[in-house]
Amino acid sequence: MKSFQGRVVTPGEITAQALVSHGGLNTLASFQKALQFGDKKATCGDQNNADLYGKQMAGKALCLPRTIGSTTGGLVLYCACSMKRQPACMLFSEPIDSLAAAGAVLADVWLEDVSMPVIDSLGEEFLDYVKDEMTIVIKENGMVEISD
Repeated sequence: MKSFQGRVVTPGEITAQALVSHGGLNTLASFQKALQFGDKKATCGDQNNADLYGKQMAGKALCLPRTIGSTTGGLVLYCACSMKRQPACMLFSEPIDSLAAAGAVLADVWLEDVSMPVIDSLGEEFLDYVKDEMTIVIKENGMVEISD
């Protein structure tokens, strides 16, 4: 097991299987099928993200460097949470951008029955270490534990 300390953006404790992207997450392209066409598994629709394309994001520990895309990013994350199609958590190796953070924080504050812990600033070593399907445990203080 290996541990990484990050900054808590939205709190929570959770255990989930990792889904890793080494490129940025285009939130709109990635969640479009989940939001517009009723895909409850939130299958990634971003053809430009080879790591995630065609994979189920709902319920996974989404590990990535950053989000990319338009100003809709925060709203897309909030909508995914409101429709219960969000990742179990989002873990960023870099600092989160303000738009994605806004969506996660709004979901945390406004949606009573939804949880999507978000931890950022985990570092490049985190993204180099974590692999798909590893078990991720998030502690309340922003500690992320990874095991095979």
